Amino acid sequence: MAESKIKTADGGPPGRAWRRGRPLLIAAALLTALIAGHRLIPNVRGLGSLVDSAAPFLGLGVPLLGLVALLRRSWIALAAALVPALLWVALFGTAWLPDGGGGSVRLRVASQNLRAGNPDPAATVASLAGTGPDLIALQEISGDTREPVAGVLVERYPHRAAVSTVALWSRFPIREDVGVDTGLAWTRALRAVVAAPGGDVVVYVVHLGSARAGDTGTRDRTVATLADRIRHDRAERLIVLGDLNTASTDRMIEPLTELLHDAQADAGRGPGFTWPAALPVTRPDHVLYRGLTAAYARVLRTPASDHRAVTAGFR
Repeated sequence: MAESKIKTADGGPPGRAWRRGRPLLIAAALLTALIAGHRLIPNVRGLGSLVDSAAPFLGLGVPLLGLVALLRRSWIALAAALVPALLWVALFGTAWLPDGGGGSVRLRVASQNLRAGNPDPAATVASLAGTGPDLIALQEISGDTREPVAGVLVERYPHRAAVSTVALWSRFPIREDVGVDTGLAWTRALRAVVAAPGGDVVVYVVHLGSARAGDTGTRDRTVATLADRIRHDRAERLIVLGDLNTASTDRMIEPLTELLHDAQADAGRGPGFTWPAALPVTRPDHVLYRGLTAAYARVLRTPASDHRAVTAGFR
């Protein structure tokens, strides 16, 4: 029998091309499955939550697959790498598309985890106040930082509500405020009614429980407790500002995002990562809302804090 003369683009027989590309085809299939189904990974000891939080970075596997496919001259594997690439773009890449915001802004808000032990809290809040928000929510504000923070903010923001290590500074009168129990050993959240232009707005300033690799139970419990509180809050216009210790891609934030809109998703551009400040890789800091329309959402680098600030405007 005559030897087959069918050859691939690299000059070899089809069987050899398939064998050369098979490991990469398997890797592309696994990467596609992980991008599409990361929320199906069991959340045993916080594993699923950790993978969810890192999900946007799964796309880094695509150029790696493409590079190896080129080095191995496997056009089949290179074509297969397009599948997880397109899936990643559909799930995460749309965050860079033009946002849906715009319009006249009536209320500007900002939130900053000040950082416990901040060496220059005055500089942090001065940078934040310089962007012109009407409301400034702070987390991790302590006895050592209250006085320098007040020295910067009190003139422009004469109204304040504070509970434990969270505080709200406002240009508009605060009609009432109360601490909110989120299931921690101490109260680390507050609810304030702000007399904003056009009517009252209920503002929650929140610092939820910490999440660590292998231990997200406290964080998960505080998310659920806060969501239950908001579910029963009858306020028509409501904003949640703070460090939720939960990434926007983490399944554990769903009890809140099922009730509220995400300003970054609605009116921002990009993933809006805020932590760590020097090279952020996740977004624990959020502006969530209902009863309003987000006009913009941005992330701001401020000095001396380990978190970047989040800002948003509403029309």
